Amino acid sequence: MATAAPDISLTPSAAARVAAIASRQNKPAILRLAVDGGGCSGFQYKFELADTPAADDIAVETDGVRLVVDSVSLDLVRGASVDYVESLGGAAFRVTNPQAASGCGCGSSFSI
Repeated sequence: MATAAPDISLTPSAAARVAAIASRQNKPAILRLAVDGGGCSGFQYKFELADTPAADDIAVETDGVRLVVDSVSLDLVRGASVDYVESLGGAAFRVTNPQAASGCGCGSSFSI
């Protein structure tokens, strides 16, 4: 597993939310971000708690919480920031991806 500070970031707000969820589920505070084909714009973000990082994962840490991204997905989210936002429409993890040419209204799908 490699550590790459400038490739992707996890905000303190997102780190706090991951820590709270992981604590409730008795899991390590490791958030996996992956990119899958599909969604209304071509690609979609997928989040899940991970038990351990994989050998090819890139990892960053914020406030004791790790964000891990596999090397294939990293090419599609390089330079992105993962945040946790709460609004009248609900609460969700949000990816601000400088590589995304367009996205959808739900914020979980994008195109390059």
